[in-house]
Amino acid sequence: MSIVSQPRITNQRKTNLKTISIVVPCYNEEENVEPLYEAIKAIFAEKLSDYRYELIYIDNDSKDQTREKVRDLCAADKDVKAIFNAKNFGQFNSPYYGMLQSTGDATMLMAADFQDPVEMIPEFVKAWEEGYKIAIGVKTQSQENPLMYWIRGIYYKTIKKMSSVDQIAQFTGFGLYDKAFINVMRNLNDPTPFLRGIVAELGFRRKEIPYTQPRRRAGITHNNWYSLYDAAMLSFTSYTKVGLRVAVFFGGVCSAISMAIAIIYLVMKLIWWDRFPAGMAPMLIGMLFLGSIQIFFIGLLGEYILSINQRVMKRPLVVEEERLNFGDAPIYRGVKDMEKTNKTPDVKSE
Repeated sequence: MSIVSQPRITNQRKTNLKTISIVVPCYNEEENVEPLYEAIKAIFAEKLSDYRYELIYIDNDSKDQTREKVRDLCAADKDVKAIFNAKNFGQFNSPYYGMLQSTGDATMLMAADFQDPVEMIPEFVKAWEEGYKIAIGVKTQSQENPLMYWIRGIYYKTIKKMSSVDQIAQFTGFGLYDKAFINVMRNLNDPTPFLRGIVAELGFRRKEIPYTQPRRRAGITHNNWYSLYDAAMLSFTSYTKVGLRVAVFFGGVCSAISMAIAIIYLVMKLIWWDRFPAGMAPMLIGMLFLGSIQIFFIGLLGEYILSINQRVMKRPLVVEEERLNFGDAPIYRGVKDMEKTNKTPDVKSE
């Protein structure tokens, strides 16, 4: 698809307009980045002419032509910016980091594959104009695999019941966030951020806008069972205590039952010494049952320790390889780096 620069509003008028930053995480989205740019540009030209846009693509080390196409967009339109990660930093860190780099009065996060409908941008902006600091999209239906949608629904209901924070069901992060909330995010010192939980726990008053999630426009999804499990465990270990509490209570109950059975067996053996064979079956069954329970809860405890370990190491959210069209804009890496944002970054910048 050819990219043609079209005349836009004058620079004088642009400086008086509010800016909406749109952050688009990418990974092997060569078929979608240009059509998404054209769709966003059309939306702002037709329905949001009183705003200017800042479109930020953050690429998670794509292996196809995504970066080349994003470079062409940046060359044709200076309102398009790009961050190229040095490697793939995962499905949570990269979008979160991209949002921290936005400079608009409000910031939107949306997927590159058109599963987050571009047509909803004016609805989010309208909610923001009404005074909501956060406007998010909540799926009521989905054109994805029905089994996956059902499993997600079960997960959201389960985590909502177990969490001490009122989690938002069928929310992927798609939405608009006021600059005040972006500043809250910048002051968090969390190397493994989970945006959905942060919005539920620390977010301002929000408006939830229902929508039907369409299929991907092109390409294949990069989510698999491992990535979905990773998302589920990050949410579980970050916002629930129930796993460890269940381990404690269940372990206490099993210990009490085992002790009671052991005492009963001992008494019966002492009374009927020659007529009461204890046998191997009860011992094997008990050992296998308790062993399997122990292994399960040790694994669960390991997930909590892994989460703690990632936070203690305090590694950067993302290491940039290059950024385009940001000029002298500061780089936000986290709360520890807030005092250093005026330093020269160790990345190539245009």
